[in-house]
Amino acid sequence: MSRRFTGKTAIVTGASRGIGLAIAERLVRDGAKVVVTARNQDALDEAVEFLGGSDVALGIAGKADDPAHQDGVVQQALRAFGSADFLVNNAGINPAHGPLMDLDLGAARKTVEVNCVAAVSWVQKVYRHWMKENGGCIVNLSSVTGIRPAPGIGFYGATKAMLNSLTELLAVELGPDIRVNAVAPGVVKTRFATSLYEGKEESVAEAYPLKRLGEPADISGTVAFLLSDDAAWVTGQTVVIDGGLTLSGGVE
Repeated sequence: MSRRFTGKTAIVTGASRGIGLAIAERLVRDGAKVVVTARNQDALDEAVEFLGGSDVALGIAGKADDPAHQDGVVQQALRAFGSADFLVNNAGINPAHGPLMDLDLGAARKTVEVNCVAAVSWVQKVYRHWMKENGGCIVNLSSVTGIRPAPGIGFYGATKAMLNSLTELLAVELGPDIRVNAVAPGVVKTRFATSLYEGKEESVAEAYPLKRLGEPADISGTVAFLLSDDAAWVTGQTVVIDGGLTLSGGVE
């Protein structure tokens, strides 16, 4: 692995497991220090140990949509590692399943709060504490459900479509010194997505031209690219990482 991120610090939200942890692992392998967040401190402690210990990683528990938690995370990143160069907005929720006519509006509001409003708030925090004066890079974790209709998880997809739009707007507002991009995965084999493939993985994978579901490492490499100087002329983009699923015209 290269050490292209030596001297850089990344904040990765929702990173005690799954895609977030895989992203944090990749960034550490590329030389970065990482601050990982999630709701459970025990899980974060395990993640920090997995990532290489306190010399390279710090885990801070809290709610992703809590502004005080967000402030604290950025401040502790600066104290521990001296910068906040990268932000990966990976935290997200999907508490509502089924058709929109049956949608619990309380759950809908909470989904917007965590998946969209909190993402903007995290950007505000890193901007004010570090990136305004020093620049940086941001990647938002979207979904193919924000690009194609996904019956059953349609409102989740609507929040991801909003996140794609916010990514474009932030890229326009924060350039030239801050780049903002998003990635939109298909179904990745994580606990978060279990209900989409458990007990039917082979049949689900048949819809993908590459005939397999995603692994967290499939996402982490693209995120690392977007944060790197190799993507120095890339901003405001939503990169689809879906094994070709959207080529079939829909998302199951």
